[in-house]
Amino acid sequence: MSGMTSDTRRKVLLTGATGGVGQLLEERLADSYDLVLTGRTPRTELEKRELIKADLSDFDEVLDLMEGVDTVLHVAGAASPTSEWDSVLQANIIGFRNVLEAARQAGVRRFVFASSNHAMGMYDRDGEWPVYPHFLPRGDSLYGVSKIFGEALGRFYHDEYGIDFISLRIGWQAENPMEIDTDVLHAMWLSDDDAEQVFRCAIEADVTFGLYYAISDNPNRRWDLTNTMLDLGYRPKDSWTDASGASEDVVEGGKPAPKNWPEDS
Repeated sequence: MSGMTSDTRRKVLLTGATGGVGQLLEERLADSYDLVLTGRTPRTELEKRELIKADLSDFDEVLDLMEGVDTVLHVAGAASPTSEWDSVLQANIIGFRNVLEAARQAGVRRFVFASSNHAMGMYDRDGEWPVYPHFLPRGDSLYGVSKIFGEALGRFYHDEYGIDFISLRIGWQAENPMEIDTDVLHAMWLSDDDAEQVFRCAIEADVTFGLYYAISDNPNRRWDLTNTMLDLGYRPKDSWTDASGASEDVVEGGKPAPKNWPEDS
């Protein structure tokens, strides 16, 4: 199989390895996969030894990363819903296209894309819950729109070229769910352990395409996990109430999102 090393471990390219989600995946997946790390400023001893610095807007630099790679975990990019157009364009549109096209040219089997709840965020702003993966995308920001672009381009590359494309609409990834006291963020919290699990599922599942919410087992969540559980085998273990010792204040229909949504999200 393409991308398999002599010890049968998959060779996995992790973009954005120096970011929050990237560092979590680097730490949790290194024992299971032959990781190739790319990012900006090395933050760990492993990154100081092994990090490959690459400008994702430079296609040739990106293509050089792909030799022998079986799976790409693409978590790099502008990560804030308040990101301005120039950063979104370079990182989330041009950079994303370069990584996906380089993966195609190199014969990479699978591409796992870190999408976002913000691709559907207008449903959240307007309190139009529950939200299902098959709903029409409704980005709440230029950042959200860039994630919709990534999902659409990934669908095209899957249909046209046959590359596996798994898109994870990540909720609110934070170690402490009480870091911000906002109900809608608690509802979409994704714990470290569940983040590790859902990315492992995305790497290993038999399904070859899909859009999936990636959220923990929060009692007040408004986003459907059915296909994430059925297609990927994901079984969330954590909830923000268990992690914080707090309890949910039940409001029929769900507490509204903050009026300034998606700021501070």
